[in-house]
Amino acid sequence: MRVILASNRGTVMELGITPIVTSGLVMQLLAGSKIIEVDNNVREDRALLNGAQKLLGILIAVGEAVAYVLSGMYGSVGQLGVGNAILIIVQLCFAGIIVICLDELLQKGYGLGSGISLFIATNICESIIWKAFSPTTINSGRGAEFEGAVIALFHLLITRTDKVRALREAFYRQNLPNVTNLLATVLIFLIVIYFQGFRVVLPVRSKNARGQQGSYPIKLFYTSNMPIILQSALVSNLYFISQLLHRKYSGNFLVDLLGKWKESEYSGQSVPVGGIAYYVTAPSSLADMAANPFHALFYMVFMLTACALFSKTWIEVSGSSARDVAKQLKEQQMVMPGHRDSNLQKELNRYIPTAAAFGGMCIGALTVLADFMGAIGSGTGILLAVTIIYQYFETFEKEKASELGLFGF
Repeated sequence: MRVILASNRGTVMELGITPIVTSGLVMQLLAGSKIIEVDNNVREDRALLNGAQKLLGILIAVGEAVAYVLSGMYGSVGQLGVGNAILIIVQLCFAGIIVICLDELLQKGYGLGSGISLFIATNICESIIWKAFSPTTINSGRGAEFEGAVIALFHLLITRTDKVRALREAFYRQNLPNVTNLLATVLIFLIVIYFQGFRVVLPVRSKNARGQQGSYPIKLFYTSNMPIILQSALVSNLYFISQLLHRKYSGNFLVDLLGKWKESEYSGQSVPVGGIAYYVTAPSSLADMAANPFHALFYMVFMLTACALFSKTWIEVSGSSARDVAKQLKEQQMVMPGHRDSNLQKELNRYIPTAAAFGGMCIGALTVLADFMGAIGSGTGILLAVTIIYQYFETFEKEKASELGLFGF
């Protein structure tokens, strides 16, 4: 999501994802913090919440589309013409509506999981695949080069007589995806999948049915990918506001404090070069880290702190805190062997807040590691993609197990 809003040339579907993601987070936070009263056991309340989320998503899509066009991200309105400007706004709004409809399609049972999660994971995986195998050629001053890291590797090995130099260039070339970036991406994928298996399993049993045993697993990533989604949404909106203000009021002290921007020669996108927006952005390379170590340190501290705080906050507003879990277990007449009912919340408090905070910090640390290693798709994108794909894998396994149980296997 951060990449989506940082770009002023993002695709229509990419820009369409952001409003519905933001509206979903806003409504979830409002409901979790009891600002609005929602009873998930009442069908009418769920329908009203779902409708309000979609309406808010459409309003955000309209607001962002108008802001993008009026700020000049697609050229000045005078050059575009009023008709073309309106067409661009309608196109961006229509993309948001398409995303909402596709998400609704999956929620009605015509697929697995959340449509928004699927769109985010697909967008990130597409970016990784494209940067690995893109056949597009780019002239970076050393002649035409293939954008895709794998294609560039074979092209350099075939066309260069000095194979060692060709390998060195393929692994470490600047301003274009290289093989080292691709290997770093695969490594981060494997590390995240490995950490997904870390959990503490608490035994529980039924008070009514003798011999009925169960377990309540508390994962290291207790809040899954929510910390990185919330952090990404925060940074995305900061980018969005900062870019709009910079285009209109460049030179103002407060605007420059929020962020300074310039066009990237390689991608043509606006990138932050100063202010808060710059310091909450990952360093572009190891050379950038060495030239500005304070930037790297600030980014690392920001990511770890933000992910830990967002993770702790999310368990309170999403109904997954120790108090909420203890209430759910009591309603299901489940107890922990060797513990009184009154001590259930106290026992859960030993694990859940720690898992939330430490798991959030681990997610932040993995994001920072991916960014520092130059992984393709950014650390945030990789963490989102891996956790979403892993959730789909778990959902598929549960569906498979329930089907086997239904047929008596």
